Amino acid sequence: MHAIQLVLLAFAAYALIITVRRFRRGDLPVLHFALWVVFWLAAAYVVIRPEMASAVAALFGVGRGADVVVYLALAAAFYLIFRLFAKVEDLDRQLTKITRAEALKDLPREHDGK
Repeated sequence: MHAIQLVLLAFAAYALIITVRRFRRGDLPVLHFALWVVFWLAAAYVVIRPEMASAVAALFGVGRGADVVVYLALAAAFYLIFRLFAKVEDLDRQLTKITRAEALKDLPREHDGK
């Protein structure tokens, strides 16, 4: 086993441990937990058996296994960035709504006679 495989395998194991810890604390729903566990186990499998990446590359018509891994990682990263951006925008809208409601609570109302 090459040094890079050991490093990547250690990283996948660490990420899997963190995923399990977050799930046990209740920070991850079951579906997200399952998806991340499958992802990290698949990543570890590809690290141990890199020829599997070449088989997937051939299936998609890509020349090398490393290329297909990079393409899939980029696609996943862009999707996650999109999800994070959408979540930030949603939180911004919620925060604005709450802030506006709190500010309006403190304003005197004209029909109260004040």
